[in-house]
Amino acid sequence: MSTYESGLYQAVGMAVQFALGLTGFAFLLRLLAVRRPRWRVSRGGLRRWRPPSWWLSAMGCRKTSLALRERDSLLAGCGLRIPADVYLASRRSALLLTPAAAAAVYFMGRAGAIPEARSLYAVFALVALFLLALYDKSALEAFKRYRADRIRREIVVIGSQLLYYAGSRLHLHGKLMRCLPYARLMKGEMQLLLNEWYHDPDAAIARFGERLGTGESRGFAETIRSLRLSESDEVYDMLREVAKEYKAKIELAKAGRKETVSYVLFVLAGLPIMYTFQIFLHPWIQESRKLFDVLNS
Repeated sequence: MSTYESGLYQAVGMAVQFALGLTGFAFLLRLLAVRRPRWRVSRGGLRRWRPPSWWLSAMGCRKTSLALRERDSLLAGCGLRIPADVYLASRRSALLLTPAAAAAVYFMGRAGAIPEARSLYAVFALVALFLLALYDKSALEAFKRYRADRIRREIVVIGSQLLYYAGSRLHLHGKLMRCLPYARLMKGEMQLLLNEWYHDPDAAIARFGERLGTGESRGFAETIRSLRLSESDEVYDMLREVAKEYKAKIELAKAGRKETVSYVLFVLAGLPIMYTFQIFLHPWIQESRKLFDVLNS
């Protein structure tokens, strides 16, 4: 096998490993964002572990920092219960340490302290971690959009069920209880809302919107508050308009995903052409170069 082919196969293998690592990171975000259903009331005064203050200060994680506020909003929109200052300090630490660690592992492999193949895999993993930390904002924004679309779909379904019970004498708590089986991503938060309802409904509704952390969830929480105060025709008409608006946004997002998939398929369609060039045309080009070199010499 020629040096060109071995280098190409190695590059393709590294690209596949990076894609698998990125997919695993996306699934990890999804698992962290989905909370298991719990039939209990949430308590906000629980003691949580806090990292050393000197570490946060060294990483520049001040409360007035714009980057800290952006990460706080993104983490809330992704449903991740991670303190924004801890996340930002970990990200900046990874950006500082991974290049040095990758260089150390590489030189250790060249020196023979560790097998060279393992050192290359370790360097690739550290580079992938560096790239994930460098472009974490884009990844979080993409996951936030995906989660907002999922929440939007569930709000449309739950809103349709509430409209179905519009003429019923059932209490709003009972209506939401009957809508619970139609929720998946919002199920845990709705269970907490229903459990906290009779303690303080307004506070429970506010916490429900904040826990989900998206604009759609906060708007839906305000709609629930309006229904609690007055289950009038005007409120149900507003709920009907919100459902129509969200359906339009869902269709728009679906069209955008179809366009993205078409671009990806267009790129993938070029891979057989590249493979054909590598197998059939590249050897001829190499032989032609050798012939021209012989003629010119």
